[in-house]
Amino acid sequence: MSVEIHPLASVAPEAQLGTNITIGPFAVIEPDVEIGDGSTIYSHATLLNGSRIGQDCSIFPGAVIGAVPQDLKFKGEQTFAIIGDRTVIRECATVNRGTDATGRAIIGKDCLIMAYCHVAHDCSVGDHVVMSNVSQLAGHVTIGNWVILGGLAKIIQFCSVGDHAMIGADCKVTKDVAPYALIGREPAKVEGVNKIGLRRRGFSNQAIDAIQELYSAVFFSGMNTSDGMEEYERLHEHVLPEVEKCISFIRSSQKGIIR
Repeated sequence: MSVEIHPLASVAPEAQLGTNITIGPFAVIEPDVEIGDGSTIYSHATLLNGSRIGQDCSIFPGAVIGAVPQDLKFKGEQTFAIIGDRTVIRECATVNRGTDATGRAIIGKDCLIMAYCHVAHDCSVGDHVVMSNVSQLAGHVTIGNWVILGGLAKIIQFCSVGDHAMIGADCKVTKDVAPYALIGREPAKVEGVNKIGLRRRGFSNQAIDAIQELYSAVFFSGMNTSDGMEEYERLHEHVLPEVEKCISFIRSSQKGIIR
């Protein structure tokens, strides 16, 4: 096992490199960078100080990881941009470092971050997330596991997107998105449950039907959010864990929920 560094790459001697790594021509690796075993850094990719790259990752040409936050409050503190194992960062995507608010921006494992996406300071992106081309996260956004963002989707600062949600292309998200929800149109609204995604991931028909029933009460009955949840709980003595997860997420929302 070896490290293959193209002679035209700029790799700081202090950078910590694992085994079986390939670094292409004109890639730039600054001193305070760590790259896990089996990762490939393609030509013209840039890993700036504070970048932490997991194992078996692929960083494509033009991507920039670890640039300082686009936040006027940032004063040069040591922070990080962390990329999980087996995640792919495609062409010209950008992942900024954190600020002293959290100390890091993080993308989880097995994610696909397509071309020209942006993950801003202090974001937390879960595992198995797909960000389609040019989708954008403002600062302090939280994205759950198995979320899919359509092309050109935009999430404003401090929003949270629950697990297994799917956000359609070109949507602007200004409030929190409940788990399992399917979001579309402009202005963005709940169009239903992400049933196809849930079936692909092994959710039972019982669980999917229960989520659908909850969201029918919360989003489509004409009741407000709190009354819809209370009505569902009144009618169901035993609530499935998947439904309880939705109720807990909605009740803990700080920005309000897209309906």
